[in-house]
Parts: sequence; structure tokens; C-alpha cells
Amino acid sequence: MSVGIEIDDGLARITLRRGAAGNAIGLDMARGLLHAARVCATESVRAVLLTGEGTSFCVGGDLGEFSRLSGEPLERHLIAVTGALHDALRTFAAGDAPMVAAVQGAVAGAGIGLAASADVTLAADNASFTTAYTRIGYTPDAGVSWFLPRLVGPKRALDLLLTNRRVAAAEAETIGLASRVVPADRLAAEALRTAEALRDGPTAAFGATRRLVATGQTADLGPHLDREACAIAAAAASAEGREGVAAFLGKRAPDFPPAAPST
Repeated sequence: MSVGIEIDDGLARITLRRGAAGNAIGLDMARGLLHAARVCATESVRAVLLTGEGTSFCVGGDLGEFSRLSGEPLERHLIAVTGALHDALRTFAAGDAPMVAAVQGAVAGAGIGLAASADVTLAADNASFTTAYTRIGYTPDAGVSWFLPRLVGPKRALDLLLTNRRVAAAEAETIGLASRVVPADRLAAEALRTAEALRDGPTAAFGATRRLVATGQTADLGPHLDREACAIAAAAASAEGREGVAAFLGKRAPDFPPAAPST
């Protein structure tokens, strides 16, 4: 399997398992990510941790696989690859469980899309990011043209997409492409610690917060304030909200109820 998934006590650990190939995304890996996303949507998953084996997180599409085709068969193949990959991104985004991505080494092409789609992206200090698409005459996929302008601004996004310059981990943190940078030898431990902390948090509140942030990017202020009011009222009346307030007033750690399956 090019994508592994393990679920333990509400934490789903998804691993890209083509380390020798830089975790390049072909049809099998795209379908593996979609399968993993669907498992997360149907199990009681409270947080997701996405990692890649080997020295690089993900170098983008599997150009070796793509180069074996041409013309209409290549177009059909790319539609199948991006269809599965994009359905995976939609499925992850639709759920309540927050995602942590731990990235190291090369993060290119669709790898940037995977990293950017996470709620928390931890970058090893040896990570470097490059969009790479236009260098080979391709255009973005994996949500890169959607995520980048929202994370770094449209002007900087076009700089990255058109020049394909490499962005070191420190700059990625500065411009908002990475949440924070950690030493490479601490990446795995810090990512797991972060994912476990989210796993133990209020999953439904996390989901509502994720949706508020996503819709707030394009919403007018007035309607968005109405959505915020409805969301906080529902959260306060929920079992999570009652437990959170009781724990705060009782000066103890909260014990939030487990997440219900999304479907």
C-alpha cells in the first residue's frame, strides 16, 4: 500500500509510503489518500496526522508514471489522479477532525497542496517548498492555486507559481505557508504531541471553527457574524461546551466526549 492508515484511540495516522520515490503521487497513492479520507469520515476520528516516509514529504506528481502516456490517455489518467486526490481533500475538509501535517525535505507540487490543506503544518528545518508546476509546463492541482493565495497573498502566490523558486522552512513560516518550524530530529515527536493534543480536544467545536475560518475568507461581515453567533450558541449548549465550562470552573482538565462518525 502506498498510503498507510492506522487509527488508535481517535487519532488517525496517515503515512505516504513511497519514500524511495519521494512519495510522488500517482494513481495508486491518490486513491490511497481518498480511501484514508473516507475511513476517517466513517470512524470516530478526532484528529489526523499526515506524514511521509523517507527524506522528503512529497515531491509532487509521479512524472515517471505520467510520462508513459501521451495525448488523450494521459489526459484521462490525470483526470483520474486529480479526481481521487481532490475528493480526498474535500473529504478531509468536510469533517470535524483537525489535521496536522509534518513535512520534511522536498515539498513540491501536490505536496504543497497536502501540506497547505492541513490545519497545522509543522516543517522540519530542512524542508524546502517549490510549486514546480510551470517549470514542466503544468498548471497547479491539489488545491495549490486555492490555498496559496489565501495563505501567502495573491501577489506572492503568483511569484511562487510562476518562478518556482525554492522557499526554505524559515521563509515558509514567515509567509504563512508553514505554521512553525521545528528541528528535523524533533519533527515526528512534535507532530505527534500536537496531534494528540488536538485528539483530546473538543472535536465538534474544532469542526465548526474550521468551517467558520473557511467561509469567512469570502463572506461579508454581517452574515458571517450571524454564523458566528449561531455557532457559539450551539457549542455552548453542547456536551462539549458544558464539559469545557465545568472543567474551567472546577479548575481541572476537560474530558471532552468522543466524536461521533461524520456519516
